[in-house]
Amino acid sequence: MSVRGFGRRHLDAVGKRGRLCAGIDPHAALLEEWGLPVSVDGLTRFADICVEALGPVAAVIKPQVAFFELFGSAGFAVLERVIRGCQEAGALVLADAKRGDIGSTMAAYATAWLEDTSPLCSDAVTVSPYLGFGSLDPVVSAARASDRGVFVLARTSNPEGAALQTATIDSQGSEPASVTKGVAQSIVDAAAAENADGTATVGLVVGATRAHGLDLSGLDGPILSPGLGAQGATADDLPSVFAGADLAWVLPASSRGVLRAGPDVAALRAACEKQRDEIEAAFG
Repeated sequence: MSVRGFGRRHLDAVGKRGRLCAGIDPHAALLEEWGLPVSVDGLTRFADICVEALGPVAAVIKPQVAFFELFGSAGFAVLERVIRGCQEAGALVLADAKRGDIGSTMAAYATAWLEDTSPLCSDAVTVSPYLGFGSLDPVVSAARASDRGVFVLARTSNPEGAALQTATIDSQGSEPASVTKGVAQSIVDAAAAENADGTATVGLVVGATRAHGLDLSGLDGPILSPGLGAQGATADDLPSVFAGADLAWVLPASSRGVLRAGPDVAALRAACEKQRDEIEAAFG
């Protein structure tokens, strides 16, 4: 099946710029490392440097919404600038918002992050399926209609998630009730079903820091893989962590591992390019 919609946009971007998602995480400690105040002014300067350095070279840029949100409306104004600036520089923007709710509330989140009329409109957004995968219907529908994407938390890199994500449940649908699968695998399978139309609208978040135990071979969509750098994973780990998956869809993510090269724009850009090249070399 030929890939279209968000899947085509994603593959075109990584085909031109390489498989790296560069995070913009204006953590207070990083602001201080850069000699910036932990204030809206410091946030603005940090964001402007990141857009200038990363926007022209990274395929995907992932601003961590929480670090903007903590500054209130002024922080969201800076985030809007980041989204527009990175898109104008040619990068896809993945808003790391991890939204999850039901009904009209989830539809409102879809409008906020994926509709052209919203100042926060991004190319994709992270979402949580742990109110039931069906609760994501409004955001999946909005993404599909606009050739945008959603990245669903499946097997995350934090150790606290393991007990829930590896728990087993009775399968649903046509399979016998006696067949069980892990919670995270059920999310993978639901995402794969959404991607059967060839749009790759639904991606997954699967951490790079450990073996995940998932069958990702039928996903036919992007796999955001956080954990490079500060969380301990290396580019050389990726082929074994994602053995059995289509590596063309794997999108490793690095935030603080790259950002610590700042605040010099040239050094920050060079760190991004170095991490990208290491990933490409590891994937072969």
